[in-house]
Amino acid sequence: MDDPLWRPRIFDAHIHMTSRTTDDYERMSAAGVRAVVEPAFCLGQPRTNPASFVDYFDALVGWEPFRAIQFGIRHHAALGLDPKESNDPRCHEVIDLLPRYLEKDGVVAVGEIGYESMTPAEDEAFAAQLALAVAYGLPALVHTPQCDRVRGTRRSLAVVDESAIDPGRVVIDNLTEVSAAVVRDSGCWMGFSIYPEATMSPERMVDLLQMYGTERILISSAADWGRSDPLLTVVTAKAMLAAGFGEDDVDRVFWRNPAEFYGQSGRLDLSAVAESSAAVESLTAVESSAVAGSRAVPDAPAAAAGAV
Repeated sequence: MDDPLWRPRIFDAHIHMTSRTTDDYERMSAAGVRAVVEPAFCLGQPRTNPASFVDYFDALVGWEPFRAIQFGIRHHAALGLDPKESNDPRCHEVIDLLPRYLEKDGVVAVGEIGYESMTPAEDEAFAAQLALAVAYGLPALVHTPQCDRVRGTRRSLAVVDESAIDPGRVVIDNLTEVSAAVVRDSGCWMGFSIYPEATMSPERMVDLLQMYGTERILISSAADWGRSDPLLTVVTAKAMLAAGFGEDDVDRVFWRNPAEFYGQSGRLDLSAVAESSAAVESLTAVESSAVAGSRAVPDAPAAAAGAV
């Protein structure tokens, strides 16, 4: 590590802030998280009609950006019908609702889309939403299944290849060591979600970075309703430094890569990304210890909440 006072700037490329509290925003801000992309996903309890998605999408493009900017974090969204819910015929009309949202400034990708069980319904929804990504000039965030992950990854790449989308505008997410090898030479970006117990750990992620390098890789915390931690991006950044990566390598992975990928939308706004003073002042002693050495950033404009 070149400078003991240096702190990473973090752009979490995939995090479900709907499932997190205000305390999480405070901790993230103090730890150096300055920007996030929140993809639409299954909330756990199945939704049974398109109207419930309207309320959810409205929150992702309105309420969450307002909540985030109070702590100096710029929030963008990726919107889509996730693979789990695409199997419910009552939700198919959601795809017809997406165009009204894919035009919004705060939407920088279509996602999460892809496979969970690799059913015909998932095939149809996946292909239709890749077509929407092309029509609206947006990148696509593709979820790969937890079960039979390699087969699901191979099928995802086949669908991308069958579509009109440029592979460089697609991130294949939720990868592990085995499925990453499938994606490496596909032209798509590789996405990894760091969890406390499953999918990918900071140490394993560092091993993969040593193997594949730092280009065209997105690392996120996902931080959904299950056991997860929105600061695991920071932990992974520090693990990179401890393993011998330089500060520029960390900045490439955790800031410039997601900015490059989502910047392809033409809608990414990282101006005036800031840290709210309230975020630091309200930290408890325990929280302060956990995020010791956080990096300060400029003040947020008062009108930023109305940017979406």
